[in-house]
Amino acid sequence: MAEASIHVQVCHALPESSFLRALTVPAGTTIEQAVAQSGLLQAIPGIDLAVSMVGIYGKKKPLDTVLHEHDRVEVYRPLQADPKEARRRRAGNKPAKG
Repeated sequence: MAEASIHVQVCHALPESSFLRALTVPAGTTIEQAVAQSGLLQAIPGIDLAVSMVGIYGKKKPLDTVLHEHDRVEVYRPLQADPKEARRRRAGNKPAKG
């Protein structure tokens, strides 16, 4: 009997380009395995899965998460600025209400 397979996508966005690859993988494949099979690490050599955040449809997940049919694996870029600090800077530039 043939092994069951699932269809997933692996994506990564950069300011100037994006990577999106559709894959058919065996059931039981993890996020880490799908990223490796996608060719993303060869296409964008600066990615280090040991430190990069990954997720499925915008929700952070560990690398050993088992994928399901039609999951979209997202490899996130590091933040350029702390969101809380950026918010404080924007709020500091506005006149006080009242």
